[in-house]
Amino acid sequence: MAKTKTIKLSDGSVIDANRTSNRKYFKQHIWLYLLLLPGLLYMILFRYVPMGGLIIAFKDYSPFKGMWGSPWVGFSNFTKFFSNNDFPKLLVNTLGISLLQLVLFFPAPIILSLFLNEVRNIAYKRCVQTLVYIPHFVSWVIIASLTYQLFNVTDGVFNIISRSLTGNSFDILSKASTFWGLIVGQDIWRETGYGTIVFLAALSGVDQELYEAARVDGAGRWRLMWHITLPAIRGTIIMMLILRVGGILNTGYEQIFLMRNDLNLARAEVFDTYIYTKGIKNGMYSFSAAVGMFKSIVGMILVLISDRVAKWFGESGLY
Repeated sequence: MAKTKTIKLSDGSVIDANRTSNRKYFKQHIWLYLLLLPGLLYMILFRYVPMGGLIIAFKDYSPFKGMWGSPWVGFSNFTKFFSNNDFPKLLVNTLGISLLQLVLFFPAPIILSLFLNEVRNIAYKRCVQTLVYIPHFVSWVIIASLTYQLFNVTDGVFNIISRSLTGNSFDILSKASTFWGLIVGQDIWRETGYGTIVFLAALSGVDQELYEAARVDGAGRWRLMWHITLPAIRGTIIMMLILRVGGILNTGYEQIFLMRNDLNLARAEVFDTYIYTKGIKNGMYSFSAAVGMFKSIVGMILVLISDRVAKWFGESGLY
């Protein structure tokens, strides 16, 4: 426990030196705290205040009776969800897509960042960075339309080329077996370039003298990358991995909703689309709130566990 440092004044009074130091620091950096205020207010109003609505997960909520007028039902909504035949399918589909994203998509920005870091022509590097950032700003509606134009069985570009070369066409959009790969492929195309921002920022802080010393010892580019660059951004990689693991049940609603259809629904129904179907379309507000609360609790537990595991391996973690 930290000791309290006190200062005795000439009149015999005693003041807390730590409190005085904190007050002085606050006055010196008051503009930084004022800049923090809008973001803090946003988090409180739009992130923490809405958590009060989670109370309907423990009620049989009716819009006519209101949040407080609706009767309490305890954990019956959770019991109904876990005993539902849809739960195993939702869990498998959500984890399947998330694990594929973790294995295939998560390393993609790291690899691209390492390659961009090796480019010596600044103009060419900036041009490539701009080009790979652009897909992030394309909406999922446009991406879904492009995907249908590429893989449509009748007149899709991919199938036109396939028929001209092999005589066969592939129904990628309607097959349940290809849905997970299609979703992950879209994620890789859209977010890989934008995901390099964090890692390139971390790479900019690497001490260049380390590279010079290694070059003197005869290290080539691959050895520099493996022994200097990767260890330098290891902390950032661990931090992003922890955040990614925490959101393992968040597969994204809009993308999957736009790409699913009646033929691939067996692999396309995930927690996010299930909450929309039950809560908005069917009016089961309490039930969908319970499903969303289950997702949030699992995500929080996974973040805490992955953070503790990272610390066991000597990393700093998030907390």
